[in-house]
Amino acid sequence: MASYKAITALVFEGRSYDEITGLMGCSRREISMVKKTIAARSLTAATTAAMSDEQWAELFPDKRRSVSDAFIQPDFAGTLKSMKSNKHFTLQQGWRMYVGLDSALPGRKYGYSRYCELFTEFVNTHDVVATLHHDPGRALLVDWAGDTLPVTDMVTGEIRKGYLFVAVLPFSGLIFCSAYADMKQDSWNNAHVQAFEFIGGSTQIIVPDNAATATHRTVKGDSARVVQVRYQELAEHYSTAVVPARVRRPRDKAAAESAVNTINKRVIGYLAEEIWTTFAELNAAIKERMVEINEQMHRADGTTRAERFRADEAELLQPLPAHRFDTVSWKQLKVGRNYHVTADYQHYSVPYKLAGQMLRVRLTGGNVTIFDGDTLICEHPRKSGRKGQYSTVAEHAPERHHDLEGLWTRQWFEHRAKSFGPATVTVIEMILDRSVIEAQAYLDCQNILMTLGKSNKQRLESACQQIVNQRGYPTYTTLKRIMATITGDKKQSHPLVPAASNTKSPPGPADTPSVMVRGADYYKDR
Repeated sequence: MASYKAITALVFEGRSYDEITGLMGCSRREISMVKKTIAARSLTAATTAAMSDEQWAELFPDKRRSVSDAFIQPDFAGTLKSMKSNKHFTLQQGWRMYVGLDSALPGRKYGYSRYCELFTEFVNTHDVVATLHHDPGRALLVDWAGDTLPVTDMVTGEIRKGYLFVAVLPFSGLIFCSAYADMKQDSWNNAHVQAFEFIGGSTQIIVPDNAATATHRTVKGDSARVVQVRYQELAEHYSTAVVPARVRRPRDKAAAESAVNTINKRVIGYLAEEIWTTFAELNAAIKERMVEINEQMHRADGTTRAERFRADEAELLQPLPAHRFDTVSWKQLKVGRNYHVTADYQHYSVPYKLAGQMLRVRLTGGNVTIFDGDTLICEHPRKSGRKGQYSTVAEHAPERHHDLEGLWTRQWFEHRAKSFGPATVTVIEMILDRSVIEAQAYLDCQNILMTLGKSNKQRLESACQQIVNQRGYPTYTTLKRIMATITGDKKQSHPLVPAASNTKSPPGPADTPSVMVRGADYYKDR
């Protein structure tokens, strides 16, 4: 007999047929019968929660033949406990122990087939069918949530998408979620690292969907897929294996789909109306929501995800390695005249005396390490999110920029801005003044003067004047947008006039009032 109480609770949660069958192991016919009963009797979640076992039995009577008292009843609770604690314990072992049991009680014992049927009924009526579908500590199911959350940059006003990575342990249902700026390989791998650290260990296998960051086809049109190299390196580091979900096999990833549905309702549904300005701020809010999902939400069997995880799964996870996995890449970068190197559109300072030199830069998920040959120069936390951010160490800056030949200075940019006009000078001064360390603004000033103003001095001056008049926040992007608007307005404001004739017309008398013109007779005798 199916657990109609648990099915009813899942129906009120809005779960789909596939989700309920995946969680409960019941048939679609049984779910349909529950829905019809709810509609016919106008049941609500509140009324069903207050119902007694007798009322449930009356609502969904068991019409099958009762088990005869002539049979000795097996200890199904003990068998289930053995299966949960020992992943190698089988139902056949439980039956053999039952048959071999010496009992003073009179009666017969069930055959293996009937024993299995009764055990399945016992499991269904005790809301633990999901326990048997997944071994504890064996699998971690991972996927991206389909919906995103917006992250607004307070400086530029740019709105970026926050992509939510979701990982779930299908045995206990424990869920991990975090937001990332993209769904590229580095974010994908970093999300797995954080998920393993969240659960405090690694599982025997990882089950991803067939995302491009997980697997790829070696031959176009071939159904065979190969795990991405960097993803495989991560799996080997954590002593786990990547086993992608089969295509068109929704049951392979039913727990992941259920977790994503929970994230959509309990995280995105709660946070979508808020304004988030950084990914750190957004992830802090997501972490609070995850505490409620894992620690406070009770499931059909009365336990929380975290309680079941700590009781039956945590100790079965593989221990984490001594060092976390990190993807490393190397670049040869030239130090700019503002004594910063630029990697992935972010800027990192070095001692100013290294300006103009080529340095070796090591990029990992969390740090940027800079070397001069084999000598370590400095290390910065890696920037992410909005492009053009600066990481500047105060000791790297010179005391007086203008005393160092070849370096940009405030006077250097102000002098160049004067050739454009007073509004451009004002904008350059605003950009220089707002930086904690003045040199951080040098590259922005250079881009504005040499890129936007290279062949458009007048339009750049007009755009700067608009910024000054409106008391705006000048950036390269803002000025470029205003200049494009000015260009569009000029194109529309030119009146349409007929093209001038190529034939020259002789000037009329009115055109030359003070000129004496000789007639043709004057030239006849010459």
